[in-house]
Amino acid sequence: MSELVLDVKNLHVSIEGSPILKGLDLQVKEGEVHAIMGRNGAGKSTLASVVMGHPAYEITDGEIHYRGTDIKEMDVFERARAGMFLSFQYPAAVPGVKVGTFLKKSTEAVQGDNFNAREFRSDMKNNMSSLDIDRSYLNRYVNDGFSGGEKKRLEILQMMMLKPKMAILDETDSGLDIDAMKIVSAGVNSVIDGSGVLVITHYQRLLDYIKPDFVHVMIDGKIVKSGGPELALKLEEKGYDWLDN
Repeated sequence: MSELVLDVKNLHVSIEGSPILKGLDLQVKEGEVHAIMGRNGAGKSTLASVVMGHPAYEITDGEIHYRGTDIKEMDVFERARAGMFLSFQYPAAVPGVKVGTFLKKSTEAVQGDNFNAREFRSDMKNNMSSLDIDRSYLNRYVNDGFSGGEKKRLEILQMMMLKPKMAILDETDSGLDIDAMKIVSAGVNSVIDGSGVLVITHYQRLLDYIKPDFVHVMIDGKIVKSGGPELALKLEEKGYDWLDN
């Protein structure tokens, strides 16, 4: 029986007193891909940030359990070390920090005593090859002067190195052409078997490459409709107006 990786119950979240999430429920099991779709402002990115522990948001009610543990009081680094990963919609540049150093230090921080330098180098070589990333990439500063596609590939490379148990991808398809989307999607698909995956996207096209088991629609801070992959196709055809009532 698959492990329940993420369990969100009746989640209410505010920022500066303004409610954003208004009673959200979601369960993600190991090996499952869940896609969340919705208009801008529905609360999709807020959900990703709150699950990962962003301090700007206030949880006013509800629960978030990761692998059976209440994580509401856990810091971001503790969640990462426990096996959670968030791919940002707009990854930040870190001038002065080389990609190779960043990947090694982040992997060491998450794996702790289990870090193996030889295995790390082998994984990095294989993962960079599968993402069509040139070795010169390692000597560049993190996201400094990167194109949108390069930023997203680095996010997925980091995810592949960290091997998370819960991967949250916030609009990973943003700024990607079709070729880059196929490569990035293959990287995501490589971690699904041992992970729960939550994909946040506006567009059905990403779901042609990362096949969801479940699709959820968020409107005004709540999931108002859930279904299989066919729901994404219906949204592509009809939009969201038919769900407003």
